Amino acid sequence: MERNVALDFIRGVAILGILLLNITAFGLPKAAYLNPAWDGSASLSDAWSWALLDLFAQVKFLSLFALLFGAGLQMLLPRGKRWIQSRLTLLVLLGFMHGLLFWDGDILLAYGLVGLISWRMVRDAQSVKTLFNIGLVLYLIGIAVLLLLGAISGNAPNRSWLPGLADVQYESWWKTTGGLVEAIGNRADLLSSSLLALGAQYGWQLAGLMLLGAALMRSGWLKGQFSQRHYRRTGVLLVLMGMAVNVPAIVTQWQLGWAYRWCAFLLQAPRELSAPVQVLGYVALILGFWQHLSKWKIVAAVACVGRMALSNYLLQTLICTTLFYRFGLFNHFDRLQLVAFVPAVWAINILFSLFWLRRFRQGPVEWLWRQLTARASGSAFPRTSR
Repeated sequence: MERNVALDFIRGVAILGILLLNITAFGLPKAAYLNPAWDGSASLSDAWSWALLDLFAQVKFLSLFALLFGAGLQMLLPRGKRWIQSRLTLLVLLGFMHGLLFWDGDILLAYGLVGLISWRMVRDAQSVKTLFNIGLVLYLIGIAVLLLLGAISGNAPNRSWLPGLADVQYESWWKTTGGLVEAIGNRADLLSSSLLALGAQYGWQLAGLMLLGAALMRSGWLKGQFSQRHYRRTGVLLVLMGMAVNVPAIVTQWQLGWAYRWCAFLLQAPRELSAPVQVLGYVALILGFWQHLSKWKIVAAVACVGRMALSNYLLQTLICTTLFYRFGLFNHFDRLQLVAFVPAVWAINILFSLFWLRRFRQGPVEWLWRQLTARASGSAFPRTSR
């Protein structure tokens, strides 16, 4: 089957875009991810960096990756039950090892677990409309749970939002010099909290996005089968709609000084609501201008990153954990300074992908994943070479 280069490019954009937010999680205490005033106040550069990333990137690229994951589930249906379940189970195991041994910000475990549930709903949906509506309802349930959590939360911030000096020092210690046993113990605790959040709230949204992505793939929309005029008009409209919902929440959080009660829950909802809309606008604009974009060499290079999405995601972890945990750069830079690291990591992702795909047909982790899936499912080995 011929590859869809536009989808590879969009997947590459998602993987590279995720790093814009993850770089903060690598380089600063965990509380800094959503709260620019995590240490009591936010500098002007921190506040503006947070605001711009919140408007254009926060949740957007994770939502895009989830939509594409759902589209992939739709494409995998002909492989059958055993192949899909084996593939997703292996992703769960990989995510567990990644989250426990390397980095507490892993998303693979969540995608694998939710995917094991979602693929059945994708398979059993009788029509695109049904699949889309179920996905929309699941996503809105997740946002409703977020609002409920905000309504019942107290006013006193917890250390995940506003850590004390001792908390920050301890986090810096176990991430940089505390040793493997201490690091694994703390990552295990964080992994437990993430799984609890997945079951209570985020899992609804993630499943909804996967079903929406599957519906858009089944309809042909993600394959670029509509007119360029449709994609261009739709793209502009969706991006403007998403920003219109998110901007008031950004301004309000800034005015409130990122107060825990409002900003940790209630004012996260507008961003969560707008993210799928805005990111589908990004996709529509890419598809609408694809005839022009496909001529650019950088677009072909980013498409190579998308072909090796899993390998590149793990490579970002290896690079950033080495920089910030092994070389002692953790908590030494502010939000804006951390963003300056991103282009260098992008360049490594791109160069690695170009180099590897000149010699092999798949990324190294993708190849291993495929081979193990074939063994676990009892299927014949695929005829594609490395």
